[in-house]
Amino acid sequence: MFSFMKNSNTMTYLNNLISILLLSFLCTLTQAQQVNDINLNDSIPSNGIHYATKTFESTRVLNGHSNELMPEGQLDFRIEHRFGLINQGSYEFYGLDQALIKFALEYGIKDWAMVGINRCVIDKMVSGFAKFSLLKQSSGTKIIPVSATVLLETSIIGTKWDNPDQKNAFSSRVSYVGQLILARKFNEHLSLMLAPVWIHRNLVPTTTDNKDMFALGVASRYKIFSMASLNAEYYPVLSQSWDHQNTSFRNALSFGFEIETDGHIFQLMVTNSVGMNEKSFITETMGNKWKDDLHLGLNISRSFSLK
Repeated sequence: MFSFMKNSNTMTYLNNLISILLLSFLCTLTQAQQVNDINLNDSIPSNGIHYATKTFESTRVLNGHSNELMPEGQLDFRIEHRFGLINQGSYEFYGLDQALIKFALEYGIKDWAMVGINRCVIDKMVSGFAKFSLLKQSSGTKIIPVSATVLLETSIIGTKWDNPDQKNAFSSRVSYVGQLILARKFNEHLSLMLAPVWIHRNLVPTTTDNKDMFALGVASRYKIFSMASLNAEYYPVLSQSWDHQNTSFRNALSFGFEIETDGHIFQLMVTNSVGMNEKSFITETMGNKWKDDLHLGLNISRSFSLK
C-alpha cells in the first residue's frame, strides 16, 4: 500500500474530498440519458463481421491515449486539470487551490483517422497529433483479436530561452512521439491495452542523456455499470538514461473513475504526474508513487457534431 495511506488524517481528508466529488458526478449521472453500448454478443450483421465498439469510452484512458478515435465529423473539446499535491492538507484544499490546465480541440476526419491540437500551461507547450486506426477487433467471419492504432505527435515548447543572447535553434524546442496502441475488449466489463511508445527530444540537458526514449504503456478499463468505469494506466520507461542531472524522475501511474453523461465524459483520477502530454508525463514525472507525491486530476470532454 502507498505510504501516504498510513497517515490516517490525510486519508480521512482525502476520502471526504473524493466522496464529495463522486457524489457531484453521480448527481449528474442520474439526470443523463441512457447510452446503449453495442455488445460483442449482439446479432451478427449481414456480412458476418462484428466489430468491437467502445473498448474504452474516451480517446484517453487517463493521461495517455486509448485506441479510440473521434467518429467522422465529430469535434471533441477537452479541458484537463492537474492539481497540487494532496498531502498539502486542508489549507491548500488538498491541492485543489493549485491547478495546471490544458485545452484541446480534436476532430474525426474519418472513422479511421483523427487530428488534434492542444495548448498546455506546462512549458507553454503546443502539440499537434494525428491518430489512425489500423485494425479493429472483430469476430464472426473475420476474426481479429485486437484493435491496433497509431499515434504521431509533435510538441513545441513555448517558454522563453534561458539565454536569449546565444544562438538558439527553433528545432531545440521540438519533440516527437510515435506510439502503437494495441487494445482488446474481453467482454462488456474488461478491456486491456498495451502501448509501446517512442519519444524523441531534439535537445537534451547533457551529451550523456538519450535523445530517444522508449516506454511501454499498460492500461485497463473495468466497467462497473452502464455509464461508469474504473481506469488505470502505468508507463514504465525502458531507456537506461533519462536526465543525468536529475535522478528524481519516476514512472507515471494513474488510477481513475470515469463517468459518461449525455455528450460529456468526466474522468477523476489520482496520479503521480502533473504532465498532460506524452513527453511530459512519460519522461518528466517527478512524483514518487509510493510516497505522498500524488495529485488529483480531472479531464472533461464535450463532443459536438459538425456533420
